[in-house]
Amino acid sequence: MRNPIESDTTGANSEEPLPEGSLLAALDLGSNSFHLLIGRLEHGEIKPIHSQAEKVQLGAGLSGRKLSSAAIERGLGCLKQFAQLLQSIEPSRIRVVGTHALRRARNRREFTIPAEQILGVPVDVVYGREEARLVYLGVAHALADDSRSRLVVDIGGGSTEFIIGRRFEPTRLESLQMGCVSYAHTYFGKGKISKRRFNNAFQQALIEISHIRGHFNAKHWSEAVGSSGTLQAIETIIKLNGWSHDGIDKKSLERLRKSLMKYKHADDIPWEGLNDKRRSVIAAGVAIALAIFTGLDIEKMRTSKGALREGVVYDLVGRLRHEDVRERSITAILARYQADQTASERVSTMVTRLAMSVRKHWQLRDRDVELLVWAARCHAIGVAISQKHYHRHSAYLLENSDLAGFSQGEQEMLAALVNGQRGKLRQSELGSMRQKHGENIAKLLVIMRIAVVLKWAEDVRDAKITASTATLNLCFPREWQERHPLTTKELILVSNAARKLGVQLQLT
Repeated sequence: MRNPIESDTTGANSEEPLPEGSLLAALDLGSNSFHLLIGRLEHGEIKPIHSQAEKVQLGAGLSGRKLSSAAIERGLGCLKQFAQLLQSIEPSRIRVVGTHALRRARNRREFTIPAEQILGVPVDVVYGREEARLVYLGVAHALADDSRSRLVVDIGGGSTEFIIGRRFEPTRLESLQMGCVSYAHTYFGKGKISKRRFNNAFQQALIEISHIRGHFNAKHWSEAVGSSGTLQAIETIIKLNGWSHDGIDKKSLERLRKSLMKYKHADDIPWEGLNDKRRSVIAAGVAIALAIFTGLDIEKMRTSKGALREGVVYDLVGRLRHEDVRERSITAILARYQADQTASERVSTMVTRLAMSVRKHWQLRDRDVELLVWAARCHAIGVAISQKHYHRHSAYLLENSDLAGFSQGEQEMLAALVNGQRGKLRQSELGSMRQKHGENIAKLLVIMRIAVVLKWAEDVRDAKITASTATLNLCFPREWQERHPLTTKELILVSNAARKLGVQLQLT
């Protein structure tokens, strides 16, 4: 389906939204470090022109699922520096992704709202499997394009991602809640090292890995690839100590573990190649890596420079060139739940027409319109569960399914739009939605409700639509309301709901 915002583009680049030589940027807000990548598009590939990493340890400030004020301050301070490097890049060509620490934090908006003000772009907090997909995309572009099945592992600060795939397509994705920052805090507090501490970390990681062993062990792939600062640091230390000359193997990891046990504190470790930024989490990283090798029967692993930030940039290229993986996800979920195609198309067509008519007056963003149209297409997928309260079932499916390409916030907004298509509107719920998704959510709900009511009405294409800042006027042909008494009655109910949402709906 054509993206509704395409028709709104103008100027020399309307035929090619992402011309050769365009600058793009990705910012990975990890639990341990923030990574910035700025690249130039050349012949379909991204040529890095600047990369920067800062140790923030956002995850270290996560206590009781709340980010500490100190962690938030460290993170925002880092973003102020990065913002200077992003000033010359168009906002539409920048994507910011938050991972495990922000996924877990109940108070993440205390960070994301000021972060968006600093950067001038949204902060997309992604689910674990979406993070895994983006990691794989970054690694796949950094490796030879062969047909071998590969396992990709990324040990992050708060989670570890596992992906099996071929070429550029992942076939299996998983994310486990174990990372070098969280494990360092839990098992190696204040930098203390001992055999007992290491074994506790190793055994817990082994337990976590046991849950995915059946689908990720060595029988399912031809080669293993590591894609994180932790695994790259381990490889560097192993090589500089002469324990391996090519990649990481289990024997060299055991030698690393034995060497680690000689020291009682992280500050005492003299390994060449271990920088101060990695020192406090290296013991946890080695324990997790050894558990992964043991649990998945890995004999050898090479590392790749491709990672989450590279995947985010390539995913952004696809979006800007109208090859959006989110569109594939929506098509797939419609097919999975056998949605009524006619109803889906009628509602999405009406939603698009309404949105295009009011977007200037209501200051709707491209992102708002995109999500509204996708929500319209999926408005009735819950019928597969039950006709009664189908909007609630639809919302549940959208919020809880693995939808490749969508951030956590985007899925929650899709669910809110679908759930709000009918039924009572409680002020407490509206306040919560506005706080979570912004003021535009109320106006989007008005559009959604009108489109759902009109989906089976005839001659709606002849209706004229006009709007002002807080009004929407639907002018139907003469005698239309007399021919459609039920629809007219439903529209009057929508107008009552619209007033609660801050919009005066006028029917003429």
